[in-house]
Amino acid sequence: MRALLDAHPNIRCGEETRVIPNLLQIVHNWESGPYHQKLLENAGVTHDVLRDAAGAFVFEVIAKHGDWAPRLCNKDPLTFEHLPFLREIFPRARFVLMIRDGRAIVHSIISRKVPVVGFDWRKTVDCLKAWNKMIEKVPRQMPYTVTRASFQMYKDCKCLGPDVCLPVRYETLILRPEGELRRITAFLGESWSDNLLYHEKFVGSEIRLHPLEFSTSQVKKALNDDALHSWRIFYSDDVLSQMDTAAPMLRTLGYNTTTSDPSYKSMSEL
Repeated sequence: MRALLDAHPNIRCGEETRVIPNLLQIVHNWESGPYHQKLLENAGVTHDVLRDAAGAFVFEVIAKHGDWAPRLCNKDPLTFEHLPFLREIFPRARFVLMIRDGRAIVHSIISRKVPVVGFDWRKTVDCLKAWNKMIEKVPRQMPYTVTRASFQMYKDCKCLGPDVCLPVRYETLILRPEGELRRITAFLGESWSDNLLYHEKFVGSEIRLHPLEFSTSQVKKALNDDALHSWRIFYSDDVLSQMDTAAPMLRTLGYNTTTSDPSYKSMSEL
């Protein structure tokens, strides 16, 4: 997604910063627990102070780790765990949540040995459970004025409303790229650009790729459906039989778990 958006003449995302989700988690930890929070407030370090300081940090990193553009964006894994806080920091921002079949994600993590906290490559079912926990994660007590029930990535996105957060299916983006990309640019308030359909032509110029990012080898290619199907012979019958209990969010998000060869052609919008 970020490589596609980087091909747009008005948008610059750039590589993963890695520090932004770390900073957001640190702020969350500072404000977790009434005792620690009271200590901070008594010292004048209120939520508003931390919000403004975190906002300044995040903005400076996003703005200065690449070339300037009329619209700046960030793609760091797990920043969506802090979506309500990000919305508070950047009230005019727009958010795009990429939803993908968890079976494909787990296959990708295990087969490429991507280091993700909570994912043990040797234990496939545990990895599926870890994905499920991540997508429906409810963090510890947080100081924002949103109920705890909404602190799940997908529900957070829906809670903010269609004008603020747009869920996008990876599978639909791959199968119907122009339609989905037009929907995304309209949501962002940007004009259409054919560059989005040929992002691979801009790799190395408008699109910078980090050689150490695990996705680099894939995103520099033209859009293709290879990754839609590669997981289908990966899981054993035993693991497939546990899919609904290990990863119930698959069904919640509309994925067919009754077969190892599902069709993605007629999936509903999220």
